[in-house]
Amino acid sequence: MGVSAAGKSTVGIALADVLGVPFADADSLHPESNRAKMAAGTPLTDEDRWPWLDVVGARFAEGAANGGLVMACSALRRVYRDRIRAAAPGVVFVHLHGSRELLLTRAEARTDHFMPATLFDSQLATLEELDEDEAGFVVTVDREPEVLVQETIARLAQVAR
Repeated sequence: MGVSAAGKSTVGIALADVLGVPFADADSLHPESNRAKMAAGTPLTDEDRWPWLDVVGARFAEGAANGGLVMACSALRRVYRDRIRAAAPGVVFVHLHGSRELLLTRAEARTDHFMPATLFDSQLATLEELDEDEAGFVVTVDREPEVLVQETIARLAQVAR
């Protein structure tokens, strides 16, 4: 989880490969209306997100029933994560976190992503850190993806205990 340009897809794909489970990108589960809205620079409302979050939760539940799944998903607010957990209670959230400067530089460098850098600050304003009672942890993204994957695997092993 995390804001745009945190590396959710890059780290998620590598993590899924190491774990031997499928990878999914929650962005691909948005209806076209949500994608068009974001591409136009308009932040989504909660009403836009609820059906999408239900689909995300269903995919996680399906993944849990079939040996696991790694998914890149913003999941910026607690209520969004709760909605996902309602469908898939065993989800562990890995919050990929970085400084505003690092993440904005990455967002501005993107040329092939539907989410414009102009929405970056709205995502930061929406972001709610993981609460202590949520299954998950923070990984700081100022290192190479391979290092982030190894840290994530080690910390997932601790959560599983």
